Parts: sequence; C-alpha cells; structure tokens
Amino acid sequence: MKRILVTGGAGFIGSHTVDLLVEKGYQVRILDSLQERVHPHGWPAYLPDSVEKIRGDVRNRDDWERALDDVQGVFHLAAYQDYMPDFSTFFHVNTVGPALLYEIIVEKKLPIEKVVLASSQATYGEGKYRCVEHGIVYPPSRPAEQLARGEWEVLCPHCGRKLISELITEDAVNPHTAYGISKYATEMASFNLGRKYDIPTVNMRYSIVQGPRNSFYNAYSGICRIFTLRLLHGHPPICYEDGQQLRDYVYVGDVARANVLVMEDQRADFHAFNVGGQTGTTVLEYAHLAARVIDPNIEPLVSGDFRFGDTRHTVSSWEMLGALGWCPEVSLENVIAKYAEWVRQQPDLGDFYAETEEKMRAANIIRRAQSS
Repeated sequence: MKRILVTGGAGFIGSHTVDLLVEKGYQVRILDSLQERVHPHGWPAYLPDSVEKIRGDVRNRDDWERALDDVQGVFHLAAYQDYMPDFSTFFHVNTVGPALLYEIIVEKKLPIEKVVLASSQATYGEGKYRCVEHGIVYPPSRPAEQLARGEWEVLCPHCGRKLISELITEDAVNPHTAYGISKYATEMASFNLGRKYDIPTVNMRYSIVQGPRNSFYNAYSGICRIFTLRLLHGHPPICYEDGQQLRDYVYVGDVARANVLVMEDQRADFHAFNVGGQTGTTVLEYAHLAARVIDPNIEPLVSGDFRFGDTRHTVSSWEMLGALGWCPEVSLENVIAKYAEWVRQQPDLGDFYAETEEKMRAANIIRRAQSS
C-alpha cells in the first residue's frame, strides 16, 4: 500500500483530498503548519483517525525530511493566500517551499513516484479575451485610474475597444498578482526540475473552489464564505464593481477527484490542468442564488466599491482535464447549500469578514469608485 504525503492536508482542498485517498486505501500522512488564521483551534476534527499528522512548515528542511520519510507520492497543497500586501510571504511559502521539496528529493534520492502541486487560475492574470479587430489578446490588469472612474470592462491594449471574454485554456499565462506570480514560478520550477531529475509532476490550476471546510476565519476564503456569513447574520451580500464580473466555481469534492485522478494517471505527467466549474456565473447572479438558498428576503447590494487587483472575467475551460475522464459534477446551487449547512453547524459563527474588510480598506485594497 502506497504512503502519500499531503501538505496542507488539514485545510480545505487538502482534507477532502485526504478523505478520498483514505477511501481508496492509501496510507496518508499530513504536513500542515496549522496557520492560526485558518485553524485557530488546532487540528480539525474532520480528519480521519487513520492519517498520520505532522505539524510543520514547508519552508523548513527538517519538517520536509520528516514528512517525506517512506513516502511514494506527494500532493503539495500547502499555500499562502491573502489580499494583504505582504508580497514576500507569497514567494517564501508558495515558491521556496516546493523548491525545497525537489531539492530534498534529489539530494536524498527519495523514491517519489509523482508530485501533484496546487497551482491556480491566478496564473492567467486578467485572462483571455477577444478584440473584434485584433483577435485573441491577454490584456494587463485594469489601471487603478480606470477603476476609480467606475469603468469596469477590460479594454484592448491596442485599440481601446471593450474586449469580449473567452474561456481560458492552458496555453498562455499572464499573472499580475504576487500570488499568481508565485504560483507560476512554482510551475516553472517543478516542471523543469521534475523533467531533469525524472520526477513526474503535475500542476493543477484551480478555479474558485467552494464547499464545506472552507475556513471562514481568513479573508481569502472567497465569495461563498463572505456571502453566506453576511446572509446568516441578516446582511445583504455585497457585490463589488457592478456585480457583472464572470467567474467559475468548482466543488471541492470534484477538485479532490481531479487531484487523485492525475496522481494515478500517467497521461497527466508534466502537464498543467485547469480544474474548473460547470459554467461562468456573474457575481450578482451568485449573490441572488446564495440569497435564494439561505434567506430569500434579503436582496444583494451593489455598493460601487471595488477590490484593487481583482480580475474582471475569468472562466476556465476544463476540456483538457476532461480528456482524462473528469468533469465537474456538483451544481453551484448545491455547492452553496452544502457550505451553508456546514457553516450552520459551527459553534463559533461570527461575521468575521467585517473586521477583515476594515483592514483591507485601511490598506487601500477595497476602494470606492468616484462615480458611486
């Protein structure tokens, strides 16, 4: 029976991947720092009793060496995510950590059969668009001056026309945030080191992953967490910009299936895969859907604020992963219902986003458009 290491295994995507691995008969070891913002109460109770748990940091060589002992496969899912401008932390955790993993594998001649790493849709930056005159373009992020005027759509960098969003495919990347850049740096390092030293490697570019266990303590947990908490406290979900931003959302259980699939399928080796949702959904549509599931008497609020650094339209194609037999199975409405049910079961339910929002405004991340 193979022993698999899952870094970040106590977390959101990690723990669901752990569950599936255990269900399929693998021996599982977890390496997790139990970051207080995400796990304020230590090891979560939802982890299976059979898993081996190591508390450690992926930036620490000794922790890696202890976790890699007698392991045949690695899911490197530990990552740092935030909206705050602590740029160096993204690279220390998200890029240096996995580089250290490959360094130790090569130095110790460890018999690792495959490494699967968590990448992100953020590697695409603003995404893929089409101009009626210039065809497919990958535009830079929208300027702060444009957003301050309340002009939300992405413009062609060549002619200034409004662009039409396209499904994002795996063939071109253009990250513009510290998080996205750190993830693409990891992709480049892992693929090149993997090929050079014959360590099969796969990178998974997750879209917005949703579902139970998505921590509601930290700012980066996303739209489902923010809207759900506000609705459960009787507050309207707040849509930034005009609420017409397109996103795709994928259920965490579907992501776990994708992770295990590429670990077990040699056809996935040395590829990066989008792990996307069923369809694109606007933020305002999402807000109405969440309200319908949780409290139909509350109407969403389009505030006129914007979050500096956000993309406008990012919807990924999962066709490449679909060729291996995977597809997203759980609808967005069911995802929201599953998450809301889980949140209601938590003993310390608070409106944690309110304090975080104040910090983000103080850091000039959340701003108000002049036209609002």
